[in-house]
Amino acid sequence: MPHDHSDHDHPHALLPSDPALRVKALETILTQKGLIDPAALDEIIETYETKIGPRNGAEVVARAWTDPAFREALLEDATKVVSELGFYGRQGEHMVAVENTKDVHNMVVCTLCSCYPWPLLGIPPGWYKSDAYRARAVREPRKVLAEFGVTLPEDTSIRVWDSTAEVRYLVLPMRPTGTEDLTQSELVELISRDSMIGTGLAGQP
Repeated sequence: MPHDHSDHDHPHALLPSDPALRVKALETILTQKGLIDPAALDEIIETYETKIGPRNGAEVVARAWTDPAFREALLEDATKVVSELGFYGRQGEHMVAVENTKDVHNMVVCTLCSCYPWPLLGIPPGWYKSDAYRARAVREPRKVLAEFGVTLPEDTSIRVWDSTAEVRYLVLPMRPTGTEDLTQSELVELISRDSMIGTGLAGQP
């Protein structure tokens, strides 16, 4: 049965099919109606992308750096350990922690969509959801890391983990040298979101 032309008067009919464009269209409509402030919305997203969310994961990593028993437990059963810290919920039901060493560098991708450990890292960054990252991280991880500013020795192997709806990963970055005297709180400041995805390294003090 053909569509009645009056259907096009409904707001949903004006929205594009692409999810990202739909979100932008909805944001535009809500802004025009004075229901949201785009600047405030951007600030909220930025906060959850780079501050509140990743700080949870940074707390876990910093403790693993300073507490060998905690590190061992985390690598053995990350789901249990992070749940006991209160970092659980949707998008983080089954967690696996993988550790970077001098011999192995881990990085995480979701080749199908954008599966990501929200309770530990917050909202996934835009590049993590991009087709380019999802395809190239598997095919040419060393080149992708170089574009993020991470150049590894040739003898360091790169292991790419494919995050799924069932399993999500947390990369435990290598602790920087010269941080032996830093407190756990000070170490947290060196741990970025990207270092826990594997597309970055922990910062220097």
